[in-house]
Amino acid sequence: MASVIQAVNERENEAAKQPWLKEEGPRSLGIILGALIYAVGVNLFLRPLHLYSGGFMGFAQLITTLMRDYGGLDLGKVDLSGIIYYALNIPGLVIAYLSMRRRFFFKTIFTVTCMTLILTLIPIPDAPMLEEKLANCLVAGIMGGVGVGLILRMGACDGGMDLVGMILIQRKGHFSVGRINIAANLVLYGVCLILFDVPVVIYSLIYSVISSLMCDRVHIQNINVQALIVTKMEVVEPLEIELMGRMHRGITRWGGYGGYTGHEETILMVVISKYEIAQLKSIVRRIDPKAFILIDEGVQIEGNFLKKLT
Repeated sequence: MASVIQAVNERENEAAKQPWLKEEGPRSLGIILGALIYAVGVNLFLRPLHLYSGGFMGFAQLITTLMRDYGGLDLGKVDLSGIIYYALNIPGLVIAYLSMRRRFFFKTIFTVTCMTLILTLIPIPDAPMLEEKLANCLVAGIMGGVGVGLILRMGACDGGMDLVGMILIQRKGHFSVGRINIAANLVLYGVCLILFDVPVVIYSLIYSVISSLMCDRVHIQNINVQALIVTKMEVVEPLEIELMGRMHRGITRWGGYGGYTGHEETILMVVISKYEIAQLKSIVRRIDPKAFILIDEGVQIEGNFLKKLT
């Protein structure tokens, strides 16, 4: 047993030394793609309608409006929403740095920077892309939700309420990013309802709900699955070492027999997030291409289970 633990530790150290580009390069491209989809939806379909996006960016827009219209601050052509958005994210980033993996923290900073740059580079047209106001809200909500959901699936976060949601999922588990966004946006649009016209709030709320629902559709990291791996390998330690060392997951093993052949088989059980299914299959197929893998989604887990979001 000591030799297995030592081998697992060595595999973890080896995985940690792998080149960043090989492991995180594709995910970084996914983050940039998600940020681009989000920015196109917001800048081309939502912002021309003079509506408020949800989450921290919506609060940043609201604070900027209050400073200009009610505080008497003449900002000219300077938009402080981005700076205020960064300021609102500081507490969440501090918590993420203290309680979550360093890779997630740095990828979140990378994501926020990418989104800010892309939102700045994409010009906002004077008129919305579509004639119907509702159609613009729907397209913006779909693109915004897909973009943010893709970013979350890449193991990163665009900050704001999504970051708060990821932290709560990590600590509590019984949350979803989309639902947390909806709750926060109800507060935001409640304030907007007092200050602005009703149609502005209604259309902004439509965008928010569609975006949150699409985000949850794409973001599936907090769904737990049970994986059963049936292998005929005589020595299963290499597979166990690879799974534990690469995925940092515990494994339960028991012996069995084929009902028809009567051959001895080994069954490995591991509980992971749905986000890790592709990685598990890749490891198993590389070591034992003939292994049988059974995936059971949506299992309820109590006890000491690490909810990995990156």
